[in-house]
Amino acid sequence: MSFFTILLTALLSVLAPIGLISETVAERAIRQRLAVAETLAIRIDNAPNYQLVRGRLQRVRLAGRGVEPRPGLRIAVLELETDAIALQPGSLQQGQPRLAEPLQAGVRLELTEEDVNRFLQSPLVSDRLKTLSFNLPGSGDRVPEAYGITQVEADFLENNRLQLRATLKGQQSGTETRIVAESGLAIAQGRQLQLVAPQLTLGGTLVPPEITLFLTAGFQQRLDLKTLDTSGLTARVLNLEIQADRLDLAAFVQVEPRFLQPQPSQNPPSQNPPSQNQPSQNLPPQN
Repeated sequence: MSFFTILLTALLSVLAPIGLISETVAERAIRQRLAVAETLAIRIDNAPNYQLVRGRLQRVRLAGRGVEPRPGLRIAVLELETDAIALQPGSLQQGQPRLAEPLQAGVRLELTEEDVNRFLQSPLVSDRLKTLSFNLPGSGDRVPEAYGITQVEADFLENNRLQLRATLKGQQSGTETRIVAESGLAIAQGRQLQLVAPQLTLGGTLVPPEITLFLTAGFQQRLDLKTLDTSGLTARVLNLEIQADRLDLAAFVQVEPRFLQPQPSQNPPSQNPPSQNQPSQNLPPQN
C-alpha cells in the first residue's frame, strides 16, 4: 500500500495554489518517485476548472505499463481510478494540499510469473534472505542446525494456486535441502489471505498435513489488511486470480485525511534540485 501512497502524494504535490493542475506535470512528478515506468498516462477530469479553487477534483485516472516502484519489482499493468477528491481549499493557497474528505479509489495490478521470479532473484531479495535464519529438527541423516534460504522461485498454477521452491542451506554443514510449498489462495471478507489445501515437501518428503497447518497458521494471521485500518488506510481485495503465467489483483482503497498528514520533523526540508524526468510516453485512450 505504500506504493499507492507514493502515487497519491505525488499527485497532490503538483496542485498549484491558483487551482491549476497539468497532466504532464503530474506524470513527471510520479515518474520522479518511481524507479522505472515504461509507459505512464494520467487523465484528470476537472470540469469546470474553477472547481479546484474550491478544493474539488472530479476524477483522476492513471494507467501504466512496466512500472517499477522499486528497482527489480516490476508491475506489468497498473490501473488506478479515483472517485471525486475533496481538498482543504486553504491548503492549496499554502502550497500543501490536504484531503478534506476520505479519498476512494479502485486499483488493478497485473504481475507476470517472469517478473516475480526476476524480483525474487534480485539483490534486494537475495540480500534480505541472507539475513534470515531458522532451525530445523534433525531427521534421518540431517542433524539439527540453523538454515538459510537461497534460490527462491515461484510458479503460477491454474485454479488460483501458487508454488514456491527454495533451497535450505545448513549454516554449519553446508548441506542443501530442497523445499517446495504449494497452496491455493483465497480472500476472506476482502481483507484476509487464506491458504487453501497447502502442501509442504521437504527434501522430497511430504510433510504431514497437521504440521503444515500448524506452520502456516501464523502466516495467515499476519496477512490481514484490517491491520491497516487504524492508520487511516482501508484496503479490500475485490478479486484475486492466478493463471498459468500471471496474477491479477483488483482492490478498493480508502484513504482518510489523517493518513497523509505530514509527520513532524526536526530537520528542515531538503533543498536538493529535482531530478531529470524521463520523456512522456502516453498510453492510448481507455474506453
